[in-house]
Amino acid sequence: MSRRLEEGWLVFDSVENREHDRCVDLFSRPDGSFGFEEFRRDPEDGGVWTPVQYHSALRFVTAESAKDAASETVSWLLEALGRR
Repeated sequence: MSRRLEEGWLVFDSVENREHDRCVDLFSRPDGSFGFEEFRRDPEDGGVWTPVQYHSALRFVTAESAKDAASETVSWLLEALGRR
């Protein structure tokens, strides 16, 4: 799990881009709020997922609103979701 996602947060969806070097995790928190974070994975980092933004600080009331915000913020996400 990422250094930016805290213990107790539950990732309920993880979406990768076509190249498998970017990922968005959608998660819930124990307080009932939801959020998302974008990560990258580079060969020189040994394939470890590294956060690239600070989206995880944002809070949403529903999982759907977190997903909508992620889709508006992360340029490649809509295309990746469309491939499902």
